[in-house]
Amino acid sequence: MDIGVLLPTGTAQWGPADDPRVLVAVGRAAQRLGFSSLFVNDSLLSPRVEALTMLAALAPATGTVTLGTAALLPFLRRPVQAAQSLASIDVLSGGRLTVAVGAGFPGRFGRPLYALSELPWAGRFARLDETVALWRALWDGAGSFQGELFRFADLPPMLRPARAGGPPVWLGGATPSALARTGRLYDGWLPYPPDPADYATGLHDIRAAAADAGRPAGDITPALFVSIRIDDDAERGRRATDAYARATYGMPLEDLEQIQAVVTGPADQVVGRLARYVSVGARHIVLRLAAQDLHSQRDQLERAADLIPAVRTAALV
Repeated sequence: MDIGVLLPTGTAQWGPADDPRVLVAVGRAAQRLGFSSLFVNDSLLSPRVEALTMLAALAPATGTVTLGTAALLPFLRRPVQAAQSLASIDVLSGGRLTVAVGAGFPGRFGRPLYALSELPWAGRFARLDETVALWRALWDGAGSFQGELFRFADLPPMLRPARAGGPPVWLGGATPSALARTGRLYDGWLPYPPDPADYATGLHDIRAAAADAGRPAGDITPALFVSIRIDDDAERGRRATDAYARATYGMPLEDLEQIQAVVTGPADQVVGRLARYVSVGARHIVLRLAAQDLHSQRDQLERAADLIPAVRTAALV
Protein backbone atom coordinates (compact mmCIF):
# COMPACT_ATOMS: atom_id res chain seq x y z
CA MET A 1 0.00 0.00 0.00
CA ASP A 2 1.62 3.23 -1.18
CA ILE A 3 0.59 6.72 -0.11
CA GLY A 4 1.99 9.72 -1.91
CA VAL A 5 1.44 13.44 -2.04
CA LEU A 6 1.03 16.00 -4.82
CA LEU A 7 3.48 18.87 -4.43
CA PRO A 8 1.90 22.36 -4.64
CA THR A 9 3.72 23.55 -7.77
CA GLY A 10 1.03 26.07 -8.81
CA THR A 11 0.96 29.68 -7.65
CA ALA A 12 -2.66 29.19 -6.50
CA GLN A 13 -1.16 27.16 -3.64
CA TRP A 14 1.43 29.77 -2.66
CA GLY A 15 1.09 32.69 -0.32
CA PRO A 16 2.36 36.15 -1.27
CA ALA A 17 5.63 35.70 0.62
CA ASP A 18 6.24 32.04 -0.30
CA ASP A 19 9.48 31.03 -2.01
CA PRO A 20 8.83 28.15 -4.46
CA ARG A 21 12.37 26.91 -3.97
CA VAL A 22 11.05 25.52 -0.69
CA LEU A 23 9.22 22.86 -2.72
CA VAL A 24 12.36 20.71 -2.82
CA ALA A 25 12.52 20.85 0.98
CA VAL A 26 8.83 19.95 1.14
CA GLY A 27 9.57 16.92 -1.00
CA ARG A 28 12.40 15.86 1.31
CA ALA A 29 10.12 16.36 4.32
CA ALA A 30 7.45 14.16 2.73
CA GLN A 31 10.03 11.41 2.21
CA ARG A 32 11.16 11.71 5.81
CA LEU A 33 7.56 11.59 7.07
CA GLY A 34 6.97 8.26 5.36
CA PHE A 35 5.21 9.07 2.09
CA SER A 36 5.92 6.62 -0.74
CA SER A 37 5.77 9.07 -3.62
CA LEU A 38 5.90 12.69 -4.75
CA PHE A 39 3.71 13.71 -7.69
CA VAL A 40 3.40 16.90 -9.73
CA ASN A 41 0.69 18.01 -12.14
CA ASP A 42 0.89 19.58 -15.58
CA SER A 43 -0.88 22.48 -17.29
CA LEU A 44 -0.38 25.69 -19.25
CA LEU A 45 -3.61 27.31 -18.06
CA SER A 46 -2.32 28.62 -14.74
CA PRO A 47 1.18 29.62 -13.62
CA ARG A 48 3.20 26.82 -12.04
CA VAL A 49 6.63 25.23 -11.95
CA GLU A 50 6.78 23.00 -15.04
CA ALA A 51 6.26 19.34 -14.14
CA LEU A 52 9.43 17.75 -15.53
CA THR A 53 11.57 20.62 -14.26
CA MET A 54 10.23 19.99 -10.77
CA LEU A 55 10.91 16.26 -10.97
CA ALA A 56 14.44 16.92 -12.23
CA ALA A 57 15.06 19.11 -9.16
CA LEU A 58 13.67 16.41 -6.86
CA ALA A 59 15.64 13.54 -8.39
CA PRO A 60 19.01 14.24 -6.69
CA ALA A 61 17.38 15.72 -3.57
CA THR A 62 15.47 12.54 -2.67
CA GLY A 63 16.53 8.95 -2.45
CA THR A 64 13.66 6.52 -1.92
CA VAL A 65 10.33 8.03 -2.97
CA THR A 66 8.73 7.40 -6.34
CA LEU A 67 8.61 10.56 -8.49
CA GLY A 68 5.49 10.86 -10.59
CA THR A 69 3.23 12.97 -12.77
CA ALA A 70 -0.49 13.33 -12.04
CA ALA A 71 -1.00 13.67 -14.83
CA LEU A 72 1.44 14.59 -17.58
CA LEU A 73 -0.17 15.92 -20.78
CA PRO A 74 2.10 14.52 -23.52
CA PHE A 75 0.53 16.58 -26.30
CA LEU A 76 2.12 19.70 -24.79
CA ARG A 77 5.57 18.38 -25.81
CA ARG A 78 7.20 16.93 -28.91
CA PRO A 79 7.19 13.18 -28.31
CA VAL A 80 10.83 12.31 -28.99
CA GLN A 81 12.09 15.16 -26.82
CA ALA A 82 9.65 14.17 -24.05
CA ALA A 83 10.95 10.60 -24.15
CA GLN A 84 14.47 11.92 -23.64
CA SER A 85 13.40 14.15 -20.73
CA LEU A 86 11.56 11.30 -19.01
CA ALA A 87 14.49 8.92 -19.51
CA SER A 88 16.80 11.57 -18.05
CA ILE A 89 14.67 11.95 -14.90
CA ASP A 90 14.51 8.17 -14.52
CA VAL A 91 18.29 7.93 -14.79
CA LEU A 92 18.93 10.83 -12.41
CA SER A 93 16.51 9.37 -9.86
CA GLY A 94 17.93 5.85 -10.08
CA GLY A 95 14.79 4.39 -11.67
CA ARG A 96 12.18 6.02 -9.43
CA LEU A 97 9.96 7.63 -12.09
CA THR A 98 6.29 6.80 -12.73
CA VAL A 99 4.50 8.63 -15.55
CA ALA A 100 0.73 9.01 -15.30
CA VAL A 101 -0.61 10.54 -18.51
CA GLY A 102 -3.86 12.03 -19.74
CA ALA A 103 -5.35 13.47 -22.92
CA GLY A 104 -6.93 16.55 -21.33
CA PHE A 105 -10.44 17.34 -20.13
CA PRO A 106 -13.41 18.46 -22.20
CA GLY A 107 -14.30 22.13 -21.90
CA ARG A 108 -12.20 24.97 -20.53
CA PHE A 109 -9.60 22.72 -18.86
CA GLY A 110 -8.66 20.85 -22.03
CA ARG A 111 -9.50 22.35 -25.39
CA PRO A 112 -7.49 25.58 -24.89
CA LEU A 113 -4.38 23.48 -24.27
CA TYR A 114 -4.75 21.85 -27.68
CA ALA A 115 -5.09 25.29 -29.27
CA LEU A 116 -1.88 26.38 -27.54
CA SER A 117 -0.17 23.21 -28.75
CA GLU A 118 -1.51 23.67 -32.31
CA LEU A 119 -2.95 20.15 -32.30
CA PRO A 120 -6.48 18.95 -33.07
CA TRP A 121 -8.82 17.99 -30.24
CA ALA A 122 -10.20 15.15 -32.35
CA GLY A 123 -8.18 11.97 -32.16
CA ARG A 124 -6.58 12.91 -28.85
CA PHE A 125 -6.81 9.40 -27.34
CA ALA A 126 -5.16 7.76 -30.35
CA ARG A 127 -2.43 10.41 -30.19
CA LEU A 128 -1.86 9.71 -26.50
CA ASP A 129 -1.62 5.93 -26.96
CA GLU A 130 0.74 6.24 -29.92
CA THR A 131 2.92 8.75 -28.08
CA VAL A 132 3.35 6.26 -25.24
CA ALA A 133 4.09 3.48 -27.75
CA LEU A 134 6.78 5.70 -29.32
CA TRP A 135 8.30 6.44 -25.90
CA ARG A 136 8.51 2.75 -25.10
CA ALA A 137 10.09 1.99 -28.46
CA LEU A 138 12.70 4.71 -27.91
CA TRP A 139 13.41 3.49 -24.37
CA ASP A 140 13.94 -0.01 -25.78
CA GLY A 141 16.47 1.29 -28.31
CA ALA A 142 14.35 1.18 -31.47
CA GLY A 143 15.96 2.61 -34.59
CA SER A 144 12.65 3.34 -36.30
CA PHE A 145 8.95 3.69 -35.55
CA GLN A 146 5.98 3.38 -37.88
CA GLY A 147 2.63 4.44 -36.45
CA GLU A 148 -0.48 6.12 -37.74
CA LEU A 149 0.56 9.57 -36.52
CA PHE A 150 4.31 9.29 -35.99
CA ARG A 151 6.72 7.78 -38.53
CA PHE A 152 10.46 7.84 -38.07
CA ALA A 153 12.67 5.82 -40.38
CA ASP A 154 15.91 6.71 -38.62
CA LEU A 155 15.69 7.40 -34.87
CA PRO A 156 18.89 8.57 -33.15
CA PRO A 157 20.25 6.71 -30.12
CA MET A 158 18.20 7.56 -27.02
CA LEU A 159 19.34 7.73 -23.42
CA ARG A 160 18.15 4.45 -21.91
CA PRO A 161 16.12 4.71 -18.68
CA ALA A 162 17.44 3.15 -15.49
CA ARG A 163 14.92 0.31 -15.80
CA ALA A 164 14.58 -1.99 -18.78
CA GLY A 165 11.58 -0.88 -20.82
CA GLY A 166 11.46 2.50 -19.12
CA PRO A 167 9.31 3.87 -16.30
CA PRO A 168 5.78 2.55 -15.74
CA VAL A 169 3.13 4.56 -17.58
CA TRP A 170 -0.29 4.92 -15.94
CA LEU A 171 -3.45 6.31 -17.49
CA GLY A 172 -5.77 8.83 -15.89
CA GLY A 173 -9.46 8.70 -16.81
CA ALA A 174 -12.55 6.63 -16.15
CA THR A 175 -14.57 6.61 -19.39
CA PRO A 176 -15.33 3.14 -20.81
CA SER A 177 -12.69 3.74 -23.48
CA ALA A 178 -10.09 4.76 -20.90
CA LEU A 179 -10.80 1.69 -18.79
CA ALA A 180 -10.44 -0.64 -21.78
CA ARG A 181 -7.22 1.04 -22.91
CA THR A 182 -5.78 0.89 -19.40
CA GLY A 183 -6.38 -2.84 -19.29
CA ARG A 184 -4.79 -3.39 -22.69
CA LEU A 185 -1.91 -0.93 -22.75
CA TYR A 186 -0.98 0.75 -19.48
CA ASP A 187 0.88 -0.11 -16.29
CA GLY A 188 -1.46 1.62 -13.87
CA TRP A 189 -4.69 3.56 -13.40
CA LEU A 190 -4.95 6.97 -11.69
CA PRO A 191 -8.58 8.18 -11.58
CA TYR A 192 -10.38 10.42 -9.07
CA PRO A 193 -14.01 9.19 -8.85
CA PRO A 194 -16.11 10.85 -6.14
CA ASP A 195 -17.83 7.53 -5.33
CA PRO A 196 -15.79 4.48 -4.25
CA ALA A 197 -18.41 2.29 -5.94
CA ASP A 198 -17.43 3.81 -9.29
CA TYR A 199 -13.80 3.03 -8.51
CA ALA A 200 -14.72 -0.60 -7.89
CA THR A 201 -16.65 -0.83 -11.16
CA GLY A 202 -13.84 0.80 -13.12
CA LEU A 203 -11.20 -1.49 -11.66
CA HIS A 204 -13.34 -4.52 -12.48
CA ASP A 205 -13.62 -3.38 -16.11
CA ILE A 206 -9.87 -2.76 -16.33
CA ARG A 207 -9.09 -6.22 -15.05
CA ALA A 208 -11.56 -7.75 -17.51
CA ALA A 209 -9.90 -5.86 -20.39
CA ALA A 210 -6.48 -6.99 -19.16
CA ALA A 211 -7.62 -10.61 -19.08
CA ASP A 212 -8.99 -10.31 -22.61
CA ALA A 213 -5.58 -8.98 -23.69
CA GLY A 214 -3.75 -11.83 -21.96
CA ARG A 215 -2.28 -9.58 -19.27
CA PRO A 216 -2.14 -10.49 -15.55
CA ALA A 217 -4.23 -8.14 -13.40
CA GLY A 218 -1.19 -7.67 -11.18
CA ASP A 219 0.60 -5.87 -14.02
CA ILE A 220 -1.66 -2.82 -13.49
CA THR A 221 -1.27 -0.62 -10.41
CA PRO A 222 -4.66 0.54 -9.06
CA ALA A 223 -4.03 4.11 -7.90
CA LEU A 224 -6.29 6.97 -6.75
CA PHE A 225 -5.98 10.75 -6.86
CA VAL A 226 -7.87 12.47 -4.03
CA SER A 227 -7.93 15.95 -2.49
CA ILE A 228 -7.99 16.06 1.30
CA ARG A 229 -8.24 18.62 4.08
CA ILE A 230 -7.79 17.46 7.67
CA ASP A 231 -9.41 19.68 10.30
CA ASP A 232 -10.87 18.86 13.70
CA ASP A 233 -13.60 21.40 12.91
CA ALA A 234 -15.43 19.84 9.96
CA GLU A 235 -17.16 23.05 8.88
CA ARG A 236 -13.93 25.05 9.01
CA GLY A 237 -12.27 22.37 6.91
CA ARG A 238 -15.02 22.60 4.29
CA ARG A 239 -14.66 26.38 4.14
CA ALA A 240 -10.91 26.08 3.59
CA THR A 241 -11.43 23.43 0.90
CA ASP A 242 -14.06 25.59 -0.77
CA ALA A 243 -11.58 28.48 -0.92
CA TYR A 244 -9.00 26.09 -2.39
CA ALA A 245 -11.46 24.84 -5.03
CA ARG A 246 -12.36 28.37 -6.07
CA ALA A 247 -8.72 29.45 -6.28
CA THR A 248 -7.57 26.34 -8.14
CA TYR A 249 -10.54 25.56 -10.40
CA GLY A 250 -12.74 28.62 -10.28
CA MET A 251 -15.63 26.58 -8.89
CA PRO A 252 -17.15 26.02 -5.45
CA LEU A 253 -16.45 22.87 -3.47
CA GLU A 254 -19.94 21.49 -4.02
CA ASP A 255 -19.30 21.49 -7.77
CA LEU A 256 -15.79 20.03 -7.48
CA GLU A 257 -17.14 17.18 -5.34
CA GLN A 258 -19.35 16.13 -8.25
CA ILE A 259 -16.37 15.40 -10.49
CA GLN A 260 -13.42 14.63 -8.20
CA ALA A 261 -12.74 12.68 -5.03
CA VAL A 262 -12.57 15.19 -2.17
CA VAL A 263 -12.35 14.23 1.52
CA THR A 264 -12.51 16.76 4.36
CA GLY A 265 -12.99 16.63 8.11
CA PRO A 266 -11.36 15.25 11.26
CA ALA A 267 -8.62 12.66 10.85
CA ASP A 268 -10.81 9.66 11.62
CA GLN A 269 -13.35 10.69 9.01
CA VAL A 270 -10.65 11.17 6.39
CA VAL A 271 -9.19 7.74 7.17
CA GLY A 272 -12.64 6.18 7.00
CA ARG A 273 -13.35 7.64 3.58
CA LEU A 274 -9.95 6.68 2.19
CA ALA A 275 -10.41 3.18 3.60
CA ARG A 276 -13.52 2.78 1.44
CA TYR A 277 -11.38 3.21 -1.67
CA VAL A 278 -8.77 0.85 -0.26
CA SER A 279 -11.46 -1.77 0.43
CA VAL A 280 -12.42 -1.83 -3.27
CA GLY A 281 -8.85 -2.14 -4.51
CA ALA A 282 -6.92 1.17 -4.47
CA ARG A 283 -3.27 0.46 -3.67
CA HIS A 284 -1.45 3.72 -4.42
CA ILE A 285 -3.19 6.84 -3.12
CA VAL A 286 -1.94 10.25 -4.21
CA LEU A 287 -3.10 12.97 -1.82
CA ARG A 288 -3.57 16.55 -2.93
CA LEU A 289 -3.53 18.82 0.12
CA ALA A 290 -6.21 21.52 -0.01
CA ALA A 291 -4.19 24.46 1.32
CA GLN A 292 -3.37 27.84 -0.19
CA ASP A 293 0.08 28.66 1.15
CA LEU A 294 3.20 26.63 1.76
CA HIS A 295 3.00 26.94 5.55
CA SER A 296 -0.51 25.46 5.52
CA GLN A 297 0.63 22.86 3.00
CA ARG A 298 3.36 21.78 5.41
CA ASP A 299 0.86 21.58 8.27
CA GLN A 300 -1.49 19.42 6.20
CA LEU A 301 1.46 17.28 5.08
CA GLU A 302 2.32 16.46 8.69
CA ARG A 303 -1.32 15.76 9.54
CA ALA A 304 -1.64 13.49 6.52
CA ALA A 305 1.54 11.63 7.48
CA ASP A 306 -0.10 10.70 10.78
CA LEU A 307 -2.81 8.87 8.82
CA ILE A 308 -0.43 6.66 6.82
CA PRO A 309 -0.37 3.70 9.28
CA ALA A 310 -4.17 3.57 9.51
CA VAL A 311 -4.68 3.73 5.76
CA ARG A 312 -2.09 1.02 5.21
CA THR A 313 -3.78 -1.14 7.84
CA ALA A 314 -7.03 -0.83 5.89
CA ALA A 315 -5.35 -2.62 2.99
CA LEU A 316 -4.74 -5.64 5.21
CA VAL A 317 -8.37 -6.06 6.28
